[in-house]
Amino acid sequence: MPPPRTRGTALRQRLADLRGPDVPAKALDARALAALAANPGCKRRAILDGAGVNKAALASALGSPSAFGQSQFALTRGNAFEAKVKADGGAELLRLVHEKLDPRAVPPAGASVPDLSAIGPEGRTARTAMTLREAAEVPGTWTLLDHPMLALDVAGSPAFLEPDAVVVHPDGSWTVVEIKSFPMLDGAADPAKVGAAARQAAVYVLALEEIAARLTPAPTVRHRVLLVCPKDFSNLPTASAVDVRKQRAVTSRQLARLTRIQDIADALPEGTCFSPELPAERLTAAVESVPATYAPECLAACELAFHCRDRSRAAGAVTTLGRPVRAELGGLATVEDVLAAARGEAGDPDDPAVAALRRAAQLRSEALEAMCR
Repeated sequence: MPPPRTRGTALRQRLADLRGPDVPAKALDARALAALAANPGCKRRAILDGAGVNKAALASALGSPSAFGQSQFALTRGNAFEAKVKADGGAELLRLVHEKLDPRAVPPAGASVPDLSAIGPEGRTARTAMTLREAAEVPGTWTLLDHPMLALDVAGSPAFLEPDAVVVHPDGSWTVVEIKSFPMLDGAADPAKVGAAARQAAVYVLALEEIAARLTPAPTVRHRVLLVCPKDFSNLPTASAVDVRKQRAVTSRQLARLTRIQDIADALPEGTCFSPELPAERLTAAVESVPATYAPECLAACELAFHCRDRSRAAGAVTTLGRPVRAELGGLATVEDVLAAARGEAGDPDDPAVAALRRAAQLRSEALEAMCR
């Protein structure tokens, strides 16, 4: 008699059904996870990412293709630069870690670069955890983990993450290394790109902290990560230390607020499926069965942003105007409600938002009258 299915097994089967028959899951990487944490109220993104749905293919099938993502040229350039940084057993990378983060430690000559290959993400995650534990138990040596696999619990479902590198210092502490292809000009890079890299690295820091918490004594996970970029207009690597404590705290708090994927899946109608191969009407109905929380910031972080924006505009939602405006309007959820309140046709006069709208409408009317005189 076969053993009863556990709740985790049932959830994995449910998520596989949501993707569609024989559709492989799209891995939830740190970039997507950072974007998900930035909009924790969006159940649509949570369930699609949790189920491993390819949102780019889904957006195209819905008739709202996304321009979000990196070009093939940028990916090729980034891969070539990363290979250069990690050449010769990561000698240059380790030199930068030593120079920028740990100059008092012994020089990283003859550092260990263990083999992390294993079968499947679960196997690679276990191999990474074992290697980190073994490296922390050998003080006085440097260890470079090239593309380790980490796991982080996200709304009750594991997300497998692959940082560019993790370095174990001679004192047993761990550092995340992010390698990017955007340049550092005169020692400084584009603040927006550095911020995005910091948010991504913060996700890796959280995943490493989960591994460290299972060890005794728990190794220190450093909150200063190393960002490696091309120097000026050359292909020579340079680096800077980036403090990600703020990003780590924000990401941890936002991930804790995410609605559990199990709860969202249980609320979906039976037979719901997000396969791009479905007829357009059925696919649209499936996507619309999960509420979204659209904001203009989604355009830079989510493949479904154009679709959600069109739906939000059609519904007259004030979220299309941005989160700050939405917060100022209180319980007024649509543009129609806002205009009615401003005209005095609806709304509680004692509501500060309604009172402010009516005062603004009065001032506008007075200004227009003055211009017409």
